[in-house]
Amino acid sequence: QVHLVESGGGLVQAGDSLRLSCAASGRTFSTYVMGWFRQPPGKEREFVATISGSGGITDYTDSVKGRFTISRDNGKNTVNLQMNSLKPEDTAVYYCAAKRTGWSLSRAALLYNDWGQGTQVTVSS
Repeated sequence: QVHLVESGGGLVQAGDSLRLSCAASGRTFSTYVMGWFRQPPGKEREFVATISGSGGITDYTDSVKGRFTISRDNGKNTVNLQMNSLKPEDTAVYYCAAKRTGWSLSRAALLYNDWGQGTQVTVSS
């Protein structure tokens, strides 16, 4: 099991930026596909972004393409989500997740094995 801890959430205004970080336990972090998901108020959890173990391949949901960037530092066991040009509709609890089985990226939450506790991002208009 991988222990994940998110940080960096907060209250910002539309157009601002935030950087979320997720620290992971374990000595095989570079083998995990990592993902960011979010759950807006009153809605289901949804995919945001994912990154391969090496960091060379990424995938984003359409609504954040060009605004959000996922990255990782395997030497520090961290994965980050840089969020620019934030919009009120980005308001959600953001979760990082680890997919420990297989090398392929996935947008399916069910394929991720471990989850952090979440961090709140609120964007005011």
